[in-house]
Amino acid sequence: MKPFNTASGDLIADRRADYAEMLVANGDPAAAAELMLGALELAPGWAVGWFRLGEMHEMAGEADAAERAWRMALQVDPADHSGATLKLALLGTEPQPETPPPAFVEALFDQYADKFDASLVGALDYRVPELLFEAITAAAPGRFARAVDLGCGTGLMGEKLRPLADSLAGYDISAEMLRKARGKNVYDQLEKADLADLPFAGPPADLITAADVFMYLGALDHAFEGIRKMLAQNGVFAFSVERGDEAVALRETRRYAHAETYIRDLLARNSLAILSLETATIRKDRNDDVTGLIVLARKS
Repeated sequence: MKPFNTASGDLIADRRADYAEMLVANGDPAAAAELMLGALELAPGWAVGWFRLGEMHEMAGEADAAERAWRMALQVDPADHSGATLKLALLGTEPQPETPPPAFVEALFDQYADKFDASLVGALDYRVPELLFEAITAAAPGRFARAVDLGCGTGLMGEKLRPLADSLAGYDISAEMLRKARGKNVYDQLEKADLADLPFAGPPADLITAADVFMYLGALDHAFEGIRKMLAQNGVFAFSVERGDEAVALRETRRYAHAETYIRDLLARNSLAILSLETATIRKDRNDDVTGLIVLARKS
């Protein structure tokens, strides 16, 4: 995919947008939105600018104006790299999408790749790779001939898996994340792929992991069917989700949470027997603990 340009391309518009951000930082989002609108008059095709204008209106309590801005972002960028579709769903003016726009997920992680490890592990106390590793070694000790790390990102899970696997493959939607993972030299194979529709054609895997992935996929029915097909008989599937009360619920963070009953039902329908299922704090978000499920299942 061609890299998505987050700047307007107009120097004066970018400068006005910078001033608008200063007003947001100083606690005046309404004035920021007015200044941002002036920037967009100079750069009307700037999708990220329209999206940010919507956020400024949202902070100012101007829901109708926020909706108009996010709809403009979609009009300018139908692929929706900014995730305006999710904002409209959270606003209640559009139904909750079953899955987020792939362009949004790809752009999000492309932009995040360089600071991913330091931010996630250092600032947000991200624990999923460690928790999954502990679950795997406790419930299914030993080595795996072939392991597949879905949504491998920069390779944080891969670093844990490497001592357990004879062969280790990683798949991710973000080219920048894969570039960072490649530099760690822990994978035998790395492929760019949309995990919502993974075109997997390799040999069956004895272990499949999905660490902090499903909150960016939404509905998981199709994904679990694909994973069942990828697994060898008696293969192990280890993954995490953010725990919620509804089957699939879009949160203000624009991540999806999943209910334990939904996960149990999906596993049962795909002949995946639960080896362990634990509730744990998986990371911080704005200083609040995020509760998740750490799940291990076996294809039977």
